[in-house]
Amino acid sequence: MTARALHATARRCQLLRAEINQHQHDLHTLVVAITPWLLELPGVGPITATQILISWSHAGRWRSEAAFAAQAGTSPIPASSGQTKRYRLNRRGDRQLNHALHTIAIVRMRDDPLTHAYVQRRTTQGKNPREIRRCLKRIIARQLYNLLKHYDRPAIQILHAT
Repeated sequence: MTARALHATARRCQLLRAEINQHQHDLHTLVVAITPWLLELPGVGPITATQILISWSHAGRWRSEAAFAAQAGTSPIPASSGQTKRYRLNRRGDRQLNHALHTIAIVRMRDDPLTHAYVQRRTTQGKNPREIRRCLKRIIARQLYNLLKHYDRPAIQILHAT
């Protein structure tokens, strides 16, 4: 009985893996049709690009880069006490977008040489890893806002492109 259950579970895992791969392929196809340059950014894959596009919605949705950062949950909030001046992340906003930015930040910290240099510089300035990630997520939000604000393609054109 146990061997049969393990075999059925293994088959189900294989089917789910194939389904995940198919969905990732479909998302990649859609992102390439909409914003192929988004996948060229370091740390951005098809899933994070899809979440960014879903959260972005359309040009003009946010009045400023700071509003986009607040929606992404990356705007700094003062958390100082006494003589210590520090900031923490905003825990509000679009949590899925924040997770996508977090994933991009982690991948960049692992693979991107420019981000390595940034992390080293901030470490020598006395920042801890949590504060460095907060700053990095804010930088990524700023970069994405500046790139996406110039992008305005009606949804009808997107549907015809796929």
